[in-house]
Amino acid sequence: MNSTLIKNAQILVGENSFLKRDLFIEKGKISAIGDGLSNKADFIVDAKGALLLPGLIDVHVHFREPGFPEKETIASGSKVAARGGFTTVFAMPNLNPVIDNVEVFKQVQALNQQDGIIKIKQYAAISTGLTANKIDNIPALSALGAIAFTNDGKGVQTADTMYQAMLAAKAAGKVLVAHVEDNSLIHGGVVNAGLASKNLGFPGAKKLSETSQLARDLMIAKATGAQYHMAHVSAAESVELIRIAKEHRIDVTAEVSPHHLLLDDSMITNDNSLMKMNPPLRSPDDRAALLAGLLDGTIDIVATDHAPHTKEEKAQSILTAPNGVTGIETSFQLLYTHVVKPGIMSLRQLLKAMNQRPADIFALKDVAREIAIGQVADLALFDIRHLHEIKANEFASKASNSPFIGWKVYGQTERTWVNGQQVYAKGDEK
Repeated sequence: MNSTLIKNAQILVGENSFLKRDLFIEKGKISAIGDGLSNKADFIVDAKGALLLPGLIDVHVHFREPGFPEKETIASGSKVAARGGFTTVFAMPNLNPVIDNVEVFKQVQALNQQDGIIKIKQYAAISTGLTANKIDNIPALSALGAIAFTNDGKGVQTADTMYQAMLAAKAAGKVLVAHVEDNSLIHGGVVNAGLASKNLGFPGAKKLSETSQLARDLMIAKATGAQYHMAHVSAAESVELIRIAKEHRIDVTAEVSPHHLLLDDSMITNDNSLMKMNPPLRSPDDRAALLAGLLDGTIDIVATDHAPHTKEEKAQSILTAPNGVTGIETSFQLLYTHVVKPGIMSLRQLLKAMNQRPADIFALKDVAREIAIGQVADLALFDIRHLHEIKANEFASKASNSPFIGWKVYGQTERTWVNGQQVYAKGDEK
């Protein structure tokens, strides 16, 4: 295993302060930190004052393989993640075939290990085909290494199915991750039932489809004692329900996406499917509540919900285009620029939401939680001094369905290391 000496890196100290330090990496771990290190190394990298952080962790990505390789593959998705500064991701099971049995799980796990250049943790589905009421073999899938269980993309429609799933997940010591959506309250909605639906005449999806099922799930979590995690929170009322549940010591955590923090339905001014995702962008008040929830710890994690689609699919009307936007390449840049740099949130708080809380909630043992001697050398180097424009033709992903094209950001990734081995360097995107 190669050794690396990183010179002149800025390391986070406290909430927003930095110290310039050198790091020596050997045998996959940080073995020395100091000034003027001169350890003999296979590789020497001059960071030139760039920011060195523990590798980011994304608990919500769609790498589309098997089933949809025209959108993304494990190989392309892991490269995209490394370009975004992520060293560990959790891959969703809504593939073709769905990861709802032991054989498919083994096949996808083998592909993750073969083609991934970062650490890929694999979800398994809660129920057969994501829609049936038959619970998957949670004990067997857990034994094979399923990181957690989710029907992401589909809400669990019956309370008893969710009850049985939580009991099984608790018995296996696994987190139950919920896409919260009551289908009976969607009514064909393609945007939030609010400003955009009213002004543009699009069918609107009520927030009640999220909040009513969340309230149900929280009561089931209380009854079962299961560890329950809500994916992509979008509504102010959901934030309040989670806050109350935490006060009552229900074992609940939650994530929010960068697009729900930075966009809202007042910004949907035309038929633009790049603004279509599920859950939909809610109101400006909802967006403010999401940010407040992240700041006060009600929301634990920032997760991208990286959802690549082809240009042809996203060229359709918002009425027919698939839900989802890409996110893993741009998430740190966007949040550093628009939340940390203006002083809304400290860099330490953002790092907690993009590294430490994911690691803690899902009990990860093979990741770096801080820059310290003995830590695994999962690291990312960011340029936070120079402004850059997000351009569609610069995406490393197979897809470029991002609503942030044209935004100017700080925080481009310079390099990424996994277990001390460099897996990305700026300029190697394609």
